[in-house]
Amino acid sequence: MLLALDAAEKAELNGDVPVGCVVIHPEHGLVASAFNRREAVQDPTAHAEVLALREASARLGRWRLSDCTLYVTLEPCFMCAGALVNARVKRVVYAASDSKAGACESLANVLSDARLNHRCEVSRGILEEPARLQLQSFFRAKRKKRIQE
Repeated sequence: MLLALDAAEKAELNGDVPVGCVVIHPEHGLVASAFNRREAVQDPTAHAEVLALREASARLGRWRLSDCTLYVTLEPCFMCAGALVNARVKRVVYAASDSKAGACESLANVLSDARLNHRCEVSRGILEEPARLQLQSFFRAKRKKRIQE
């Protein structure tokens, strides 16, 4: 999760919401590291999780990531949760919950929905405090800047 928090800092430096993500393979170790890039590339799908899944798939040469664990600093949204299920990710670990868009436990349980063809193991709250503080600081600064303009 520390690597994901480091990646999140890069997003913030680029003016994006500080969400970072890494994918770990049991034999190859770190196979992907990504951060939000929606603002940088003007792409609504450029979430850290989606970018990390693309990178992991390219490095491993396959789209099925059934032996991988994904660590992300914020609870995945519906789009990302769907991508995680479609990639057959084994385990998802996230730091902070997202009461407005979280689709792992906050608003829905996409990753554990028995109606879907795959379910991911889910762990939450790992390094929650630093992830939450990073996000709060980002949005506080953004609001302050807007008020000053």
